[in-house]
Amino acid sequence: MADLDPSSEDSSVDSREQSSQDSKLEFSEDEETLIIRMFNLVGERWSLIAGRIPGRTAEEIEKYWTSRYSTSE
Repeated sequence: MADLDPSSEDSSVDSREQSSQDSKLEFSEDEETLIIRMFNLVGERWSLIAGRIPGRTAEEIEKYWTSRYSTSE
């Protein structure tokens, strides 16, 4: 039974982590402008763009970009 407890804790931590990531997708106007400018310069090099924005990961920026600017055509 001790083996089941840690796994149930892990799943609750994962769900909390996911909800915090969703709320982090709110970017400031300055961050958005920088992402657009960097994307125009370097393309989809998300880690390079993330290196210019403190506290943001490449995954967050890519998720933000695809949710905001991807074309579904």
